[in-house]
Amino acid sequence: MLYQLYQAQSDLLAPARATAALWLDMLARMPRARTLPAVRLMAAGAELFTTAVVTHKRRPFGIASVQAHNRSVAVRETVAASTPFCNLLRFEKDSLTPQPKVLIVAPMSGHFATLLRPTVQTMLADFDVYITDWQNARDVPLSAGRFGLDEYVDQLIGFLEVLGPGTNLVAICQPAVPALMATAIMAKARNPAQPRTLTLMAGPIDTRNSPTRVNLMAKKQSIREYERRAIARVPARYAGAGRRVYPGFYQLASFMAMNADRHINAKLTQIRRLFADDTEGAAAHRRFYDEYFAVADLPAEFYLETVSRVFQEHLLPQGKMTWHGQTVDPAAIRRTSLLVVEGERDDICGVGQTMAALDLCRNIPATRKSYHLQTGAGHYGVFSGRAWTGSIYPKVRAMIEEAA
Repeated sequence: MLYQLYQAQSDLLAPARATAALWLDMLARMPRARTLPAVRLMAAGAELFTTAVVTHKRRPFGIASVQAHNRSVAVRETVAASTPFCNLLRFEKDSLTPQPKVLIVAPMSGHFATLLRPTVQTMLADFDVYITDWQNARDVPLSAGRFGLDEYVDQLIGFLEVLGPGTNLVAICQPAVPALMATAIMAKARNPAQPRTLTLMAGPIDTRNSPTRVNLMAKKQSIREYERRAIARVPARYAGAGRRVYPGFYQLASFMAMNADRHINAKLTQIRRLFADDTEGAAAHRRFYDEYFAVADLPAEFYLETVSRVFQEHLLPQGKMTWHGQTVDPAAIRRTSLLVVEGERDDICGVGQTMAALDLCRNIPATRKSYHLQTGAGHYGVFSGRAWTGSIYPKVRAMIEEAA
């Protein structure tokens, strides 16, 4: 019923948004009318109404070129491998010199992988970059089967085997746990495709350390209550009709409620920008929220198992995490170099939560384990913005180059 109510509301508002968009288009052809303060204020409100809308459409990465080898190199998005739940996307370059392979594991947490556009763009100059481009679960037919935490790990192992030995794994936020699991499983099996390096950035390895508001909320109710309140079935109009999902719009609403003042102030600021014809500032705001409001549904199994096994029971740091019934032991990792990155002001993944991986991977030589705490950085600052490009990325690049 939850999804049906959301869909009904969206359908009901669609004609009003279309009318507002038509009015704005007409107003754009009447420059004299826009000089009137009242008209400009109404136009600002109309634009917010038409753009502040949740969509389920993945936006393009839009990376056409990158500076590499002291020249501009064209970039093409190609699919290196595909499964019902994920595409292994490659950013292919016309490069004369082979570069180390990097697989970026994007979060399956309600947004599309394009949220990591800044991460990809920075790494493209030095590496052959791939990313997990997770599909919107509402578009995955029931015939594709279940997709839980074990299947997520299967996916990572499969992609690493496609890319072959020497691949470097970078996991950002939520996938830090399955990435560490996959590496440990492959190490125990002596899989030749186990990653050469593993970078874990702001991920919930042990959320008992410095618990944030997100961590505390995850423990407020039982997993059965989460299932009752947050899980819905995909409506009949979509390819995944009948699939049980954790709706992306529900996740978005939760995150916005946590920072309601920040989002309200951002919208008020946007009205002032539009009123003052600050086109550059308004465009930056629009780009951020276009991406932020593009949501993807999560498979119910993955969401519930992640909440239960990672955030409530803390199985991995206690040595109790399993994969298809087999115990996962990070101590099996010996050959993979490890870098852990955290943000000092991260309000989603507290300081010390990702650092726990260093102790769990006790058989990696100390000379091949490192830790970086980025002062002043929040959660998103770990993988985007000036802190990422100026301080964090050079450490990631250095570790990969040293391990080559």
